[in-house]
Amino acid sequence: MNKKHKTIPVFVPHLGCPQDCLFCNQKKITGELQQVTAERVQELIQIAAKHKQERETLEIGFFGGSFTGISPAVQEALLKPALEAKKQGILDGIRLSTRPDYINQEVIDRLLRFGVTTVELGAQSMDDEVLKRANRGHEAVQTVEAARMIKANGLGLGLQMMIGLPGDTLKKTLQTAEAFCEMEPACVRMYPTLVIKETALAELWKANKYQPLSLDDAVDWCKQLYQIFTAKQIDVIRMGLLNMKPEDVLAGPYHPSFGELVLSAACYDELKKAVTGYPSKFLRLQMHPSYVSVLCGHRKKNIMKLKEEFGFEDIKIIHAESMRRGSFKVLTPIR
Repeated sequence: MNKKHKTIPVFVPHLGCPQDCLFCNQKKITGELQQVTAERVQELIQIAAKHKQERETLEIGFFGGSFTGISPAVQEALLKPALEAKKQGILDGIRLSTRPDYINQEVIDRLLRFGVTTVELGAQSMDDEVLKRANRGHEAVQTVEAARMIKANGLGLGLQMMIGLPGDTLKKTLQTAEAFCEMEPACVRMYPTLVIKETALAELWKANKYQPLSLDDAVDWCKQLYQIFTAKQIDVIRMGLLNMKPEDVLAGPYHPSFGELVLSAACYDELKKAVTGYPSKFLRLQMHPSYVSVLCGHRKKNIMKLKEEFGFEDIKIIHAESMRRGSFKVLTPIR
């Protein structure tokens, strides 16, 4: 049985970040208005420890800002309670997110001293023109070098990308995915670009100088990315932003269950392959109960599409607790 994984999220909005990226308002994105303290980190760990299950891995993750851009003293103060909890066996890992241009050997040595296990790089795109228009302040080559150093020092590598930034296209997005695969990360996160209040991007949108992706296009792009990454055994750990207040999003493909929409779209592609040539108008599908909502799709969209495309008169879903989560089986029709 696989262990269940849980991450304690600690948000450090805009802390340590030297840039005002076009799309960014960290306090709106994370929902955090106050900077975190070492005492708060310790409190969050203690709360999570009380609820840790026997077959569960627990890690802490510092997200939101550019962690390695914080002063070394503050970095160490925040990491110290996490390191102590890791030594005590409470935590199994410590991860953080940062900018590619805020990684060097001195930084990595500090992270290793304080027990960090995974570093996620906010790469966003591997197209320099897209990065420039987003006011990222770094180039794609810096992401490649930072990724190399992280892996060379035995740390886990995560990469984060945004789709639909100004100047982005599906072709550029797919090229970014291929560049990510060449860096061989353990995991990736994918975020569609949203127009958030009090950002430079919001001003461009109001002036009709930027048009975000539609929800359908964002789901389709991310579906293709998901298929690329999973084919390379790269874990996709997040699709879409969490903790967003709908009133803070002025425009763009926001959906509270964005990740499930992407998984459902990818699942439909697999369903089409599996049912082609099925010798009956009465389809029987078996799966773990937890996968039913993904397979059926939002408002049973996938079921309706199967009926329309293949002429099925009825589709029966059969639960099987013994099946692997995230998989389905096409059963032989009953004669």
